[in-house]
Amino acid sequence: MEVLKFLQQPWHWSVSGLLIGLTVPLLLLLGNKAFGISSSLRHICAACIPANIPFFKYDWKKQAWNLFFVAGISIGGFIAAQFLQEGNDIVVATATKERLAGYGISDYQHLLPPEIFSWSELLTWKGLFFFIIGGFMVGFGTRYAGGCTSGHSIMGLSNLQWPSLIATCCFMIGGFFSANIIIPLLFKIFQS
Repeated sequence: MEVLKFLQQPWHWSVSGLLIGLTVPLLLLLGNKAFGISSSLRHICAACIPANIPFFKYDWKKQAWNLFFVAGISIGGFIAAQFLQEGNDIVVATATKERLAGYGISDYQHLLPPEIFSWSELLTWKGLFFFIIGGFMVGFGTRYAGGCTSGHSIMGLSNLQWPSLIATCCFMIGGFFSANIIIPLLFKIFQS
């Protein structure tokens, strides 16, 4: 039972940073230079879609380990959410609560606020923007950038790839712009 208590306590952010950082040399030692979550969707499509689409015509089996990695992330997230949470582990800073209250968000019992991410919100204008349009933009941006944040910011930067540096800078600028300009503007529109 002591192990369970140890796993349930809050961990310092540097532990995950160290583990993510160790992923890069491990992959390089194993001979893999490609790492990223978004590429897994391409591998799944290449394996499942028998169409003669040039983008999906490659030997996806060489990257099958990436599919196991994503499956492990999903399973690990499920295990953590179902068995390692002790009560309400979600702690939100007071300043963040004040800002979110202005957006109509006050429920902190779940990882995702139900005022945005719920089935009832899916069929609203807010749901259309956050789920459908937002999801499309993430997918389009990932494809346009040639990878996702994990692929560029973790593996690409550690391989000293210039395009990954540009992509990571753009990810950060876009994230700051979205969080501070676009999201507040959308909430003002949907609350009126």
